[in-house]
Amino acid sequence: MASYNTSEFRKGLKVQIDGDPYLMIECNFVKPGKGQALYKCKLRNLLRGTVIDRTYKSGDSIEAAEIEEIQAQFLYRQGDNFVFMCNETFEQYELSKQQVDEAWKYLKEGMVCSMILFNNQPISVTPPNHVVLRVEYCEPGARGNTATNVTKPVTVETGAQFECPVFVEIGDLIRIDTRTGEYIERIKE
Repeated sequence: MASYNTSEFRKGLKVQIDGDPYLMIECNFVKPGKGQALYKCKLRNLLRGTVIDRTYKSGDSIEAAEIEEIQAQFLYRQGDNFVFMCNETFEQYELSKQQVDEAWKYLKEGMVCSMILFNNQPISVTPPNHVVLRVEYCEPGARGNTATNVTKPVTVETGAQFECPVFVEIGDLIRIDTRTGEYIERIKE
């Protein structure tokens, strides 16, 4: 199995500790006055989302995780499970509501997402950075209420709610940033 030496440590590295996959989210090189150089690392567990701190001496190595990132198309939702299909192999993967987490708000049928596999098992899915969703329901905006930054809750076709400007109406298409959940713009059809 492949491994990384401390000289290869960097942010974004996917490693395996005690059989679990981790993502290196921070790595700082520390050279004390005397003694060996140290690498202080923050690692996020890709299965549970927990963050741990680890310190490695120069010359140490850490096991590489068998992680693969694929493009997968969202097919449908069945109860609390979400079904995706790999665009290359046409293999289907099922993720639970916990694995999908907040991404469910943006998932439309046919949407291509980025999926992370660990030992050929799906562990998480990431939708595109921006998605266009149709407004299913919202309260009408009050006439004359044009003060800056006035927002109202809007329910979109996925069932999620977002804060949007008061001029957004039922049937409008809106662009949402999936990283922050913020409204970007209204799209003309």
